[in-house]
Amino acid sequence: MKTFNKILLAFLTIFLIVSCQDLEDLNKNPNQPDKVSTATLLTGAQKKMMDYIYDTWFSGRQALPYAQYWSQRNYTEEDRYQIRESVNNSYFNHLYVTAGNYVLIEKMNSDEATKAESATYGSNNNQIAVAKILKVWLMQVIADTWGSVPYSEAFKLNDGVTYPKYDDLEVLYPGFIDELDEAIALIDEDEVAFTSGDRIYDGDATKWKQFANSLKCRIAIRLSKVDPNWRSYIDEAVASGVFTSNDDEAMFKYSNEAPNECYFYRGFFVDGRNDFSITKPFTDLLKGQCDTLNNKQHPWEGVVDPRLPIYTTSRSGNYVGLPYGLPSNNMTTAIRNAAPTWYTSSPPTILNKDFSVPLMTYAELCFILSERYNWDRGWYEEGVRSSIEHWYALAGESADQDELDEYVESVSEVVNAETVATQKYIHLYMHGTEAWSEYRRTGYPLTMLKPGEFTYVVSGEKVPFTPLSETKGDLPARVKYPTNESTLNPTGFSAAVAKLQDGTNNYYSKMYWDVRTAQNPHPENK
Repeated sequence: MKTFNKILLAFLTIFLIVSCQDLEDLNKNPNQPDKVSTATLLTGAQKKMMDYIYDTWFSGRQALPYAQYWSQRNYTEEDRYQIRESVNNSYFNHLYVTAGNYVLIEKMNSDEATKAESATYGSNNNQIAVAKILKVWLMQVIADTWGSVPYSEAFKLNDGVTYPKYDDLEVLYPGFIDELDEAIALIDEDEVAFTSGDRIYDGDATKWKQFANSLKCRIAIRLSKVDPNWRSYIDEAVASGVFTSNDDEAMFKYSNEAPNECYFYRGFFVDGRNDFSITKPFTDLLKGQCDTLNNKQHPWEGVVDPRLPIYTTSRSGNYVGLPYGLPSNNMTTAIRNAAPTWYTSSPPTILNKDFSVPLMTYAELCFILSERYNWDRGWYEEGVRSSIEHWYALAGESADQDELDEYVESVSEVVNAETVATQKYIHLYMHGTEAWSEYRRTGYPLTMLKPGEFTYVVSGEKVPFTPLSETKGDLPARVKYPTNESTLNPTGFSAAVAKLQDGTNNYYSKMYWDVRTAQNPHPENK
């Protein structure tokens, strides 16, 4: 009996050891490795960042309507600034998680325990620089959207920071410039940035340096009304090396293969969301037509923009936009059907599977440099020309050079703050956050539909554009902080809201760099 018990005990011991080992193996996800390389992290972070920002939610229901590029056929309440809190909460979280991956890449390339292994995917310093550049790009989108947000303490949970403070914008933007300077100083152009995993520049360190300097110019121009040093920031960037042609621009190219198509395509053709069309105000701007309902003039009346057939499609040969901000009860079937239905008709370039979405383009830089040099004609014309060539290249076509020359000449009779900003706005189509931000900084283009102005005529009656959230008579100055923040980060949230106008979480508290007033809607640069 004792012998049997010993044998049984031995058997059970062996069984438990084997079973525990089997359970450990079963609990491992074969699709989720224990260690993730910095190259893999970069690929995932780049794609997720572009997926989140360029989609039919963050862009389609928020940034593109705010910039008045897109209208919605069905959920017009969002065009009138009634956001979905679930979307607001989700995207705030998604973008921060993505930014955290860039922080992790920096950490893996600087910690003694991991830097040697990380160096197998490229120079440690170059990897840190790329991560910093992308983190700054993403954090500027976040700041431009919500205002003061957590940054200096945002990624320090492991250090015990559970309630990170919200950094004021007057600290954030100069801090972004400082961090870009750090990245630029780290880059060794004789070494690859990443041996693999880089979907934007394929590891080309020189291109990353040009992008960092060009991004520095974008941040500098955002500060042009409030920071007297903004010109020197741009001059430093130009001296260090910015984009020199369309070949240098930072673009994320999607695939024709599922499930890696562009999220605009996936929204329309995979998810079946045919809610959106190009707006009437934007279409009229491209057609050279004035806004007769509101007696607004067009900078180039009668001049048809060659980008019009790239941006949208026609219905029976006519280019018609959907009214912006029209209440749902006024959005009749006839009005919905007037604008092209991209889902069922020949889709425009922006809905291609492999559409390339921009982080920053050469044309945008040209318009920035035109403004820097007091509305310089040469940089302005270069911006218009390179924009048209950029968009035709995305469509797989070449612009007719005679028509291009004629258009550039037509829109260059006057070069000033309005014409530069308006051409920049036209070029930034699909980059809703940047276009919306530039409107808030400059007050241009004048074609933007304001609350109280008329959006359309229905049954013989002019229908006013009436927001569902208070914006103080203008486009939204910001997006409200997500409601989740009031419980997840109550200390930081409460302190940030207290600094907003009226001490409320609203749409009308202006950004630090937005100094427009009713008396001075288009303030000069400092």
